[in-house]
Amino acid sequence: MPRLLIGATAEQNSRDRHEHMTVWVNVIMAATQQAFYWLGNDTLRVAAALFAENRRRLCKELKAKDGVAPQSVVVLQGGEQKQRYCTDTDVLFRQESFFHWTFGVTEADCYGAIDVNSGKSMLFVPKLPESYATWMGEIFPKEHFKDKYAVDEVHYTCDIVDVLSNLRPAVLLTLRGQNTDSGSICREASFEGISGFQVNNTLLHPVIVECRLIKTDMELEVLRYTNRISSEAHKEVMKNVKPGKKEYEMESLFQHYCYTRGGMRHTSYSCICGTGHNSSVLHYGHAGAPNDKTIADGDMCLFDMGGEYYCYSSDITCSFPANGKFTPDQKAIYEAVLKSSRTVMAAIKPGVKWPDMHRLADQVHLEELVKIGILQGSVADMEKVHLGSVFMPHGLGHLLGIDVHDVGGYPEGIQRIDEPGLKSLRMGRLVQERMVLTVEPGIYFINHLLDQALANPAQSCFINNQVLARFRGFGGVRIEDDIAVTADGVELLTCVPRTVEEIEAFMANSEKTFSPVVSSEKL
Repeated sequence: MPRLLIGATAEQNSRDRHEHMTVWVNVIMAATQQAFYWLGNDTLRVAAALFAENRRRLCKELKAKDGVAPQSVVVLQGGEQKQRYCTDTDVLFRQESFFHWTFGVTEADCYGAIDVNSGKSMLFVPKLPESYATWMGEIFPKEHFKDKYAVDEVHYTCDIVDVLSNLRPAVLLTLRGQNTDSGSICREASFEGISGFQVNNTLLHPVIVECRLIKTDMELEVLRYTNRISSEAHKEVMKNVKPGKKEYEMESLFQHYCYTRGGMRHTSYSCICGTGHNSSVLHYGHAGAPNDKTIADGDMCLFDMGGEYYCYSSDITCSFPANGKFTPDQKAIYEAVLKSSRTVMAAIKPGVKWPDMHRLADQVHLEELVKIGILQGSVADMEKVHLGSVFMPHGLGHLLGIDVHDVGGYPEGIQRIDEPGLKSLRMGRLVQERMVLTVEPGIYFINHLLDQALANPAQSCFINNQVLARFRGFGGVRIEDDIAVTADGVELLTCVPRTVEEIEAFMANSEKTFSPVVSSEKL
């Protein structure tokens, strides 16, 4: 696959991506003659073969694992359709991630099973009442789902006990384990009658997590698509932002572009559209701060937004001045973060330690803040007192896939580093080929953290408070790209204006097409 170069123009990278995707159009079309997900127009066709390959990989790894008995059967439970509190208003459904990775099913209230030895796949769908046809639409026969998802068998959920009993499984492998990012326990499959089977709920989770960690060619292609559409949506926002508009108008524009151009009904997470001081609020956009500020002339914008297609995520942050022209201070901070981003991406390759990449970003930030005059003294001494975490309290980046903070960051034996900044890092393991990661360094001026640092003699001795005062209320800058790790480096998936010169030129001419659309063909 072509490697998109760090520091190349977006036009160059877009041409490389176009050539790559032209090849993949033929591959995907060949693989999807019978079963695929497609929303029409220029949206991406995703082969059911993607999920068949995931099941094959899972069975292979389970058979190689000690303790997995012959005649084991994996049983997974999909997501349930839920209502808003005590009302009958449906919450927009999104499939449970492990179930989606394994079966690619968009409907709610399903189960799935896989015979580990044979690889035979079974989907269990609800048996719907006749009234469904009146209110909700056509009731499809089981054969419809067999063809739609290219599974071996389809049964009704009410028959799950009888179907599994006929397999005479030695053990049912159910999914139970902790998400090391959220701390939550994933939902284990449960149904009436499961107590009649021998169940093991410890073996499956670490195996399926490791499978999800490493992306197949087909998964990478979907992630390229989510990045392409989301990159174009960010550029659409950059064309339209101006003082006097509301932050939520930019959120709305991003969502509209992703849905109309890319078929993305969901975003990967709540959009962060911070401007001015709000750009220093790391998770801005929540119910208490709902992207509702009026954008002012001179504000820095920090827009962190990503579209999701068929449950596969993107996660992109663009920072730029609302009026399209950087002030000297804005340029200095932005270029410090850009240098950090490019230094880290140039260093990433299989075998490097992810915490070391975070430390590298911190080092570049501190060196640049010394040049700006905000800090003074030895960078090595600053690192000893964790001064970098004052300006970047979050981790450098995280795994990306079906979940925006994807699973696998801390497998058994890898512990979080209990240090400022690093304790918030969402992955602690070695980088591997075919991982997809975000690289999102940032420099922020958060009053709470600055006041703490100034009250701490070990840190305040490095801070030039007179210069720092000039940046109070500045907000922050974050530059976030999505990358796929290759054998010798990275493939850059994101394609947006990044240098100060590119951003200013692009925003100065809103009619300009910054880079060509990758493909206008129906994939």
